[in-house]
Amino acid sequence: MVTNGKTNGLPRRRSRARRRALQALYQWQLTGQESAQIERQFLDEYKMVNTDLEYFSELLHEIPARLTSLDALIEPVLDRPLAILDPIEKSILRMGIYELTQRLDVPYRVVVNEAVDLAKLFGAEQSYRYINGVLDRLGRENPNRAAELRRQ
Repeated sequence: MVTNGKTNGLPRRRSRARRRALQALYQWQLTGQESAQIERQFLDEYKMVNTDLEYFSELLHEIPARLTSLDALIEPVLDRPLAILDPIEKSILRMGIYELTQRLDVPYRVVVNEAVDLAKLFGAEQSYRYINGVLDRLGRENPNRAAELRRQ
């Protein structure tokens, strides 16, 4: 949303949505709760001001709905089975590949940088390097991102 040359904080609101979505997806993985139940809990219990709530909701609902296809894209580029990845790293990768494949309006570099930032904040000490490498490879292999990557 751009008015008077300003984005009304959309990048910051999207970053906050990703952060909360990561926390919600982590909870979904560990508890098996329904996405709608987790979403209600987050809206009730957490400060969600200055958060892109539509984006948060999309990530929380669409990633579990597309889990099989997202994991099928991720697994071939991993150096170990997806099942043994840390749940936070798994969630970050799923969110990243979802954005790389389904949200072409979000630039490739933004997707990777946001994922790296989340890994630095929530992941193991050096997990951001692994996240960066996997998402970079997935992004470069995505034919829908080819034109964007040629311009870089």
